[in-house]
Amino acid sequence: MAEHLVGTVSHYYDKLGVAGIELSGELRVGDTIHILGHISDFTQIVDSMQIEHEAVDAAKAGDPIGVKVNERARVHDQVFVVTPD
Repeated sequence: MAEHLVGTVSHYYDKLGVAGIELSGELRVGDTIHILGHISDFTQIVDSMQIEHEAVDAAKAGDPIGVKVNERARVHDQVFVVTPD
C-alpha cells in the first residue's frame, strides 16, 4: 500500500470526535486515510466530511474540512491517503 500526504490536523473536537484538517491535496468520501503523529497512528475510511458544516463528497487543497474519526487525532498529526500499489 502506498500513502501520500494530503493534509494536517489543525483541530480536534473532542465531544464530536471530529478532526479539523487543512488539506494540501485532494480527499474524497470513501478514501482510506492514515492519521499519523507522535501518539496517533490509525487508519480508517472517510465516511463523511464537511466544509463549514455542509456535507461534501470531495475537497481540494486549501479547503478546511471536518472528518469524523474513529480515534483521537491531535493537532499537527499528518493525514495520508492510502492507495493500492
